[in-house]
Amino acid sequence: MRRPLCHDAGVPTHVALLRGVNNLGGNKVAMAALREVVTSLGHADVMTYIQSGNVLFTPPAGGGGTGSSADVAALAAELEQAIAVGLGVRARAVVLSRGELADCVRDNPYPGQTDPKLLHAVFLPEVPGPSLAAWLADAERQVRAKGSRDQVRVRGRSVYLHTPDGTRAANCAACSPGRAGRPPPG
Repeated sequence: MRRPLCHDAGVPTHVALLRGVNNLGGNKVAMAALREVVTSLGHADVMTYIQSGNVLFTPPAGGGGTGSSADVAALAAELEQAIAVGLGVRARAVVLSRGELADCVRDNPYPGQTDPKLLHAVFLPEVPGPSLAAWLADAERQVRAKGSRDQVRVRGRSVYLHTPDGTRAANCAACSPGRAGRPPPG
């Protein structure tokens, strides 16, 4: 029998991805301290993943647990504020519900790509406007004009980056929002 992609028992319902935490140059956050901050907000099932700044949690009942865009935005704002106050670090948080992560897998525009090193997803805080989509399409056209096979697609709050020749040869890494030396328009 094949197990479903998601199951509910004992699994956190949300993930917060903190931008700019524990990377080169600063914003060092101890994961134990991060877990304490998230737990202090009333969240349960709190766990972190290595030193990444990624934290899994389940919001309290009635505390933004439906996964709607307003709920995840409110959870992200609450986490950003608590981390700034509790840890002295200003970090942008992108919160995704378990359902949104399942949607990301389901909506993958490159289902035939089985090598995880060649397919990447960037999660945005909100569904991008038309200017970001146009900026990404232009960046992709530019790298393809140079002979690259890299592709980028937007589905909801996910930006998929397909690098069929590997990331060392990737030209479209510059297509990733915020990576091209200038921030992409919203």
